[in-house]
Amino acid sequence: MARRTPRPPSRPRPSVTEGSPCPCGLPAAYGACCGRFHTGQSAAPTAELLMRSRYSAFVVRDEGYLLRTWHPDHRPSGVDFDPAMHWTGLEIRDTAEGTVFHSTGTVTFVARYTLGGEPGQLHERSHFERHGGVWVYVNGTFTE
Repeated sequence: MARRTPRPPSRPRPSVTEGSPCPCGLPAAYGACCGRFHTGQSAAPTAELLMRSRYSAFVVRDEGYLLRTWHPDHRPSGVDFDPAMHWTGLEIRDTAEGTVFHSTGTVTFVARYTLGGEPGQLHERSHFERHGGVWVYVNGTFTE
C-alpha cells in the first residue's frame, strides 16, 4: 500500500473565533469588533478602525479583506503571508483626522510580531482616504 504524505496547509490560519478577544486590542470579541468588517457586515467608520481591522486581517490571514480595503491605485495583486510570522500585538500611537467628518486620515502604530521565534516590531504611519464612500489604506511610511 502506498504511503501518502499529508500536504501542509498553504496558509495556516491562527485560531481566532468570533468569541475570541479581538487581535486589534480593543475590549471586544473578534466577531463584534474586526470580524464584522472582515465579513462585510459593516464598513469601518474611521481610519483608526480600518487600521485595526487590517491588522486583525493580517493576524487571521484574510487576504480578501486586505485587498478590498487597499486603495485600487496602490493595491498589490496579492498578499504574501509569511507562515513563520505571528502577529502578537498592536499599539496605536497617534491618529490625525480620519473621522466620519474627514476624507483623509493617518494612523501611526506599532505592530509587534515574532518571526521564526524572534520578536520584532513594525512602526508605520499609514495614510487612509475615503474611496467610494469607504475608508481604504493608501500607503505607509516606516518610522522609528
